[in-house]
Amino acid sequence: MSKEGELVLVHVEDTPAFFARIECISPDVKVDWYQVTLLVLQVPLVEVTWILKEDYINGVSFTMGGKRVVLEPVEAPPREPPADEDRKSRRDTKKKPSPEKDTAKVISLFERK
Repeated sequence: MSKEGELVLVHVEDTPAFFARIECISPDVKVDWYQVTLLVLQVPLVEVTWILKEDYINGVSFTMGGKRVVLEPVEAPPREPPADEDRKSRRDTKKKPSPEKDTAKVISLFERK
């Protein structure tokens, strides 16, 4: 079952409608149903509570007001470290210190008094 704190993409009639974070999942008075509080990530933020079965929380489609709704878990794409060649080429393109900087003289403002 999806957990509190997870992100979901809510599809309405097979169209992505909005992202939401699951704030709370608590048992409802009806057996095998849950009160699911979602923080809808929009401006302004909106909090809604839907009464859903476990299957619906896990991505099985259901209808609400005659419209088909699906909660799809959202996962961030895996971060791939740069390939060795990319790292080497970035290192080689770093600017080398110019000869002027090597011969530059530092003058102290305190010694000028």
